[in-house]
Parts: sequence; C-alpha cells; structure tokens
Amino acid sequence: MSVLFILIPAALVLGIAALVGFILCLRSGQYDDLDTPPVRMLFDDEPNNRPSDH
Repeated sequence: MSVLFILIPAALVLGIAALVGFILCLRSGQYDDLDTPPVRMLFDDEPNNRPSDH
C-alpha cells in the first residue's frame, strides 16, 4: 500500500511532463505537415549546378 504513495505522484509527474512536451511540439509546428514527409523520398533532387572537382 505504501508503494502507491510513490507510484501515483510519479505517474502524475510523468503524465504532466508528456503533456507539456506535446504542447511544446504543437506550438513549434512539429505536426503542421503530415503528408509531405512520407513521400519526400519520391521527389527528385535539385540539380547540382556546381562543377565537380574531379
């Protein structure tokens, strides 16, 4: 029973930390574009106009 006095506050602290982290990610724009990253590998690279050193 005494272990609950440790586990309940620890769970609350971890839950609040996760919520704060999620809100910070939302405000910084982490979840703004969910469609482009999965298909980014299908886009062609930009052409490299620099001459090669070889």
